[in-house]
Amino acid sequence: MTTPHQTRATSSPDPRPAATAVALLLAAAVAGGFIRQSTTPDGPHSHSRTGPRKGTTLHKRPLGRTGLEVSPIAIGGAAFTYVHETTGWNPLTEEGAAVVLDTLNACLDQGINYIDTAQAYGDGYSETLIGRVMKHRREDCVLASKAWFHLDAAGIEESVHDSLRRLQTDHLDILQIHGRMFTPEDVDHVLTGGPLKALVKLREQGKIGHIGITTDEPYTVISFLEHEDIEVYQIAYNLIYQGAARHFLPQAAEAGVGIVTMRTMTSGIFQREAGFLAPEWETAHSLYDAALKFVLSDSRIHSGIVGMRWPQEVRENVRIVEGFQPKADFAEMPRVTFGVYKAEDEGAPNGAGL
Repeated sequence: MTTPHQTRATSSPDPRPAATAVALLLAAAVAGGFIRQSTTPDGPHSHSRTGPRKGTTLHKRPLGRTGLEVSPIAIGGAAFTYVHETTGWNPLTEEGAAVVLDTLNACLDQGINYIDTAQAYGDGYSETLIGRVMKHRREDCVLASKAWFHLDAAGIEESVHDSLRRLQTDHLDILQIHGRMFTPEDVDHVLTGGPLKALVKLREQGKIGHIGITTDEPYTVISFLEHEDIEVYQIAYNLIYQGAARHFLPQAAEAGVGIVTMRTMTSGIFQREAGFLAPEWETAHSLYDAALKFVLSDSRIHSGIVGMRWPQEVRENVRIVEGFQPKADFAEMPRVTFGVYKAEDEGAPNGAGL
């Protein structure tokens, strides 16, 4: 897009009193506020485009120092390549692909302006579906894709050109180095083995706007913060995976980079495990809602990626985002036992502590 473009949730009724200490902790997370990812489709085969809901304007956030502004939630393209028979989700069929297009249009109609995908999602299938919408609505969004970190310079350039073709656009707003957990050798390869050099070249050619990097283990990308060419970091950070709050996030915020979360809803892991450990939690309050509100209660996070499949999920998430006001900034939450005790003893209004 020629003009760069940047999640939160409404409170549900107060959860029922928890019977255990763990449940109380969950209730605290819920109080901080996020989004529900429904498991029920709009209908068996929802094909109709969702028109803009009158008055829907999601506020936008600056994505670090990039100059882009993004919605608090983003739509992730990985879900467009997974089959989930239990819920009747199959984007690999003609009917399922049509639903994906409806969902993408619903996001753009309702103010979700950040779309994240990758060549690795279905070997380009996700990009191809998104491209069918981008052909007509490219200016409505911030578009981000990825190229694998292990490629050399020529491989990166080829991957990006293939992504541009599938996405039916001449430029990407963000191209991310697609990684998982970076070893020192991986870091060296990215910086000196061709990937970063190739992306800088593509940026100079106007084919990408900004360079980013993705990781499942945020600690392993801290060293990249010294390199100003890398401006956007997509990290695993959620209600059950909070290590980044102790190391990466404070340094990233100081560096002024854009921060986006993957696995925002815990990839369904927390919800599934809670179903075995404490099934009554879901009755008290949506665990998806709590997971999303956790991420968006942290002021250091600019957007949280959510895998939305049906237009109904888009509408539910937007409703939550529109009315959500965090009761505390989770960037200031205590992260060690001593800090929790100190915050409680001093009556810190926002639970702030060490």
